[in-house]
Amino acid sequence: YKRYIQNTYPIKITRDLETAKKWLKQFEFGSNRIGLVASSGARRLRPLGINIKEKIDAPKWFLNSKDDVRSSFFLEEVATEFDIQGLELDYTCVAWDGNLFYSNGIWNCQKFTGSSWKKINKKEDLNYLLNSYRVLLTRARQGMVIYVPYGSNDDHTRQHNLYDGTYNYLKSIGIEEI
Repeated sequence: YKRYIQNTYPIKITRDLETAKKWLKQFEFGSNRIGLVASSGARRLRPLGINIKEKIDAPKWFLNSKDDVRSSFFLEEVATEFDIQGLELDYTCVAWDGNLFYSNGIWNCQKFTGSSWKKINKKEDLNYLLNSYRVLLTRARQGMVIYVPYGSNDDHTRQHNLYDGTYNYLKSIGIEEI
């Protein structure tokens, strides 16, 4: 069953954004559409070139051609769950940040405020964050790659432990690395 899913709907994982983009580019033929998506709370992906605060022009991102730098094809602009809810692409790269991370056998939710992460305690805020990742993980019609960065212990807001547990968990459930 696992082999069937992987062959008909590939789900891959990587810790390198350029590897993720290269994987997506192989599907950029015919009418296939590719794009980069991330949670609206993924504020600490900015040092890696993924700035969710920079709003996309959704019609241009979804409809413009492969030659237009504002289109999803260029993999420069990132759509959030707000931009993409109810819409789909053929293949996506889901960029995963430390706002939802797996550690010690549980999922942890936090929000970046000012210059630090704050634990989310309100049930409605927890549900909102979980739903944002659900939306992102269900926007690809034909396959996806999940990009989980390494983090940086030189940056207190992007410590390795925010990313390593998530990456290891996703690999442990059978998602293949590229």
